[in-house]
Amino acid sequence: MTVAPHGINIEGLLAHVPLFNELATEEIARLARGTREINASRGDILFHKGDTPTGFYLIVYGQVKLAFTSSQGGEKVIAILPQGNTFGEAVMFSDKPFMVYAQTLADSLVLHIAKTAILAELDRDPQLGRRMIAGLSKRLHQVMNDVESYSLHSGRRRIIGYLLREHEGASEQSVTITLPTNKGVIASRLNLTQEHFSRILHELSEKGLIVVDGRRIHIADVAALRAYDL
Repeated sequence: MTVAPHGINIEGLLAHVPLFNELATEEIARLARGTREINASRGDILFHKGDTPTGFYLIVYGQVKLAFTSSQGGEKVIAILPQGNTFGEAVMFSDKPFMVYAQTLADSLVLHIAKTAILAELDRDPQLGRRMIAGLSKRLHQVMNDVESYSLHSGRRRIIGYLLREHEGASEQSVTITLPTNKGVIASRLNLTQEHFSRILHELSEKGLIVVDGRRIHIADVAALRAYDL
């Protein structure tokens, strides 16, 4: 993993981060001076569980998973983050070590925005703090939805919800989706074993609700899949 000092327009990228949308040009410039690029190959570790946070991260392109290893040695995936997402903000403010590790699932370009730069801008612009709190609240809401799903929904219902998450209320009769990463990682994200995940996909295939072609999944009838197992 290498850090490249002058590869991209950092100010331009930061200006498109929702948290920073309303910042002035000079404010973005100050944040950019506290930002560094990380060019990461697939499988690189961005930080380990127990590391002390020195800032937070923005995925310019690529994909990152947040996970931890259980006492039995198995991996539990907390999040699978695509480009445009930020992570590490909450822990950065808590002065606690990271509770998870971050690993790239594809070749990625990630920006690290220094905590010192963020704190300096928060002193200048309290509105930035409000936007960051709103972003963290939205993420907490998603975590609570996940906990509810794990607690109350069957494995079949979790998988159906995951497959249709981008098509809630959509009018399409059929869609084709591409899984963002391998089935083992997604299974862990849904709190399932890979074997259980594969069995349910096979069941849905036998029912004629989906056609699996590697990572591509064709849903012939969105409404029928949504109604299955209700």
